[in-house]
Amino acid sequence: MINKIARSVADALAGIQDGATVLIGGFGTAGIPGELIDGLVEQGAKDLTVVNNNAGNGDTGLAALLKAGRVRKIICSFPRQADSQVFDGLYRSGKLELELVPQGNLAERIRAAGAGIGAFFCPTGYGTQLAGNRETREINGKQYVLEYPIHGDVALIKAERGDRWGNLVYRKAARNFGPVMAMASKKTIATVHDIAELGTLDPETVVTPGIFVHQVVRIERVATQAGGFKKAA
Repeated sequence: MINKIARSVADALAGIQDGATVLIGGFGTAGIPGELIDGLVEQGAKDLTVVNNNAGNGDTGLAALLKAGRVRKIICSFPRQADSQVFDGLYRSGKLELELVPQGNLAERIRAAGAGIGAFFCPTGYGTQLAGNRETREINGKQYVLEYPIHGDVALIKAERGDRWGNLVYRKAARNFGPVMAMASKKTIATVHDIAELGTLDPETVVTPGIFVHQVVRIERVATQAGGFKKAA
């Protein structure tokens, strides 16, 4: 019987090794797998390469992972924000390597990994420092830069609902990088708020099929100050 439901966050993260490339979903504050990031801090893997849209906010979540000294390199599009003091301090002191990637390129490089594409040409960044020393080519009178896929050893993503086979349904903007990251990684771990019975998820709403998911962890919704619950973005 296929059952990908993990007993706990700790159990799901147990196999992550030092030096792993970890793809972490999230767009701003939407769809961040906070419980998995906190669990990764506790798990202890170090010398990580982290791929995310940004480099953390405040001192929680991804910023906490950076602050714990577990990340060697970060690949992202928006490293600096008003409250990115953890990243700023580590980068300026030479303790953290940064690979800056335009957001569209970041999404496409991850998607390419999942689709089995060896490399692709993209016009974004041509003639700038972002192009680095990569190969360029003129195609139909326009200049392009050669981009390579970003493969992950593990992807940490957040979904709204899932079943024991690993099929995932997302909530609005929380979908963001989750689907392509799941396809681009050797192992995908997803948190969900609800575990659905097999056959009850509408196939038309399943964005990430279970074949791309290895473990699912159910987490509680975030409580509000009023004592109720709110849907995490």
